[in-house]
Amino acid sequence: MIPNLKNLRFKLLITMLVLPAFMLLTACSDDDEDTETNADIAIEQIYDRVTTGTWRITLYNDSGVDETNDYANYSFSFEPDGKLVADNGVEQYAGIWSMTKDDDSSDDSSNDDNDIDFNISFSSPEVLVELTDDWDVSSWSNTRLELYDVSGGDGTTDLLTFEKN
Repeated sequence: MIPNLKNLRFKLLITMLVLPAFMLLTACSDDDEDTETNADIAIEQIYDRVTTGTWRITLYNDSGVDETNDYANYSFSFEPDGKLVADNGVEQYAGIWSMTKDDDSSDDSSNDDNDIDFNISFSSPEVLVELTDDWDVSSWSNTRLELYDVSGGDGTTDLLTFEKN
C-alpha cells in the first residue's frame, strides 16, 4: 500500500506542475479565430467616420500630376450599404465603395495587419472613373482620410485625400 501512495504522490506532483504550464501555453495562443486584428478595429473606426456626412477631395495626385481641381465641385457620400454618391451640384453619380483587409503586401509598403484596402468604383463619368481603385489607407481621423496607390506598372504613387465637409 505504501508504494501506491508514493506513486500517487508522484503523479499528483507531476499533474500539479504540468497542467498549469500546459494551460498557460494554450491560453496564450495568438491564433484564436475570435481575436480582432488591428485591421478589423481600424475598418470599424473608418467605417463609422466615413458613413456620416459628406466628404470632398482635397488632394488627388495622379503619378505626380495634381488633378485636385477636377473634383472641386464634387461632394461624396459613403453610404452604409456600400453605395457611393458623387454630387457635383448638377448631377449625382452612383458608385460603390468597400473596405477589405489586404493580405497581399506586394502592392504597397506595409506588411502588418493594419493593411486596409479602401475600394472605390465608378463606371462614369471619366473624371470619377479615375478614382476607381483599391486604395491603401495611410491615415484617418474624424475629418480626414488619406489614401495611396502604388502602380503595378511603373511603380508611381497616386495620392487621394478626402476631408469632411
